[in-house]
Amino acid sequence: MWWLILVPALLVIPYLYISWNPHFGEQRTGKFKEKYSRSKQWDGKQFNNLEHTSMNIDPREIPGLLRQQFTNTKGRAPMRAIPIVPFDATAWNTSAQQAKFIWYGHSVILLQIGGKNILIDPMLGPNAAPIAPFKVRRFSENTLEIIDTLPPLDAILMSHDHYDHLDYPSIQRLRHVSNNFIVALGVGRHLEKWGVPASAIQELDWWDTVQLDNVTITFTPSRHFSGRGISDRSRCLWGGFAFKTATASIYWSGDGGYGDHFKEVGEKLGPFDMGFMECGQYNPLWQQIHMFPEEAVQAALDAKVQCSIPVHWGGFTLALHHWREPAERYLAAAESQQHPAFIATPGKIHEAGMHEWEKEPEWWVASK
Repeated sequence: MWWLILVPALLVIPYLYISWNPHFGEQRTGKFKEKYSRSKQWDGKQFNNLEHTSMNIDPREIPGLLRQQFTNTKGRAPMRAIPIVPFDATAWNTSAQQAKFIWYGHSVILLQIGGKNILIDPMLGPNAAPIAPFKVRRFSENTLEIIDTLPPLDAILMSHDHYDHLDYPSIQRLRHVSNNFIVALGVGRHLEKWGVPASAIQELDWWDTVQLDNVTITFTPSRHFSGRGISDRSRCLWGGFAFKTATASIYWSGDGGYGDHFKEVGEKLGPFDMGFMECGQYNPLWQQIHMFPEEAVQAALDAKVQCSIPVHWGGFTLALHHWREPAERYLAAAESQQHPAFIATPGKIHEAGMHEWEKEPEWWVASK
């Protein structure tokens, strides 16, 4: 009769673990479904992409994938920590009307546009797999401390709820420094569970806009998915952001595979002075949800981006390629398309319109 005790225990233990571990966020979505049902992307059970997108790996591919994951790992991470330039408040506050940004590795961007300070996908924690048995360590050290050095934030933006973009330790620090979280539809439930007041959260569907004084922020479609646990896959939306003022226009693509939505973004909101394009953590097995560098450059062209910067690399090892490969392939593809592009230096202030692609040092070559 031992099984009468063992079977219920095996069912209860995962539930208790998910409920106890704050990193999972809020798994219960039932009470939010009425709100989700107002979205054209919601089918009654989950959110969907604009075009058919497969996120399932053929079981026959798994043994080979696991073999590659644990063999020939050289080069997937730098041999020494990538340094991040300390924040310079004086330089940041100079010429506040000139759009500028800082890249902190992976997809974290501190953007100033129209005099407003906006922090995008602030995952600054040390581990991109906090619920997994093996850590996915960040390439840079002590990044959570960056939050304490940032300028006053007018808004914090979040594109979706994956662990490499939405981070519990980061939110625990950020919830005390901003009262304006602009996030993808469905992300708010995690923030509320982590102590962010509901009054401080604005959730957006695709093409929804928010006005931040003279800055118009639009949530744009992408081709991806979401989820933090075993029962909430695609229960929050995903996307990118477009920023417009009378004198500046910037695009941040968000995570996702290549698709027709880039041309739609360009037609509706372009052209853009500058664009941050997802580029990194790709693999043929999941090409529909993460772009290869050549696709990312084409996406920038489709969206009518005048100068682009690849992101979603230089932070974690989440795929099998060499850690520097996304940057090198992106620059090569951009050159072949005669598209201006450059690689941002982690922590450095970059101003829009300064033709930085002509003089930015190849720091990633030295960080072996």
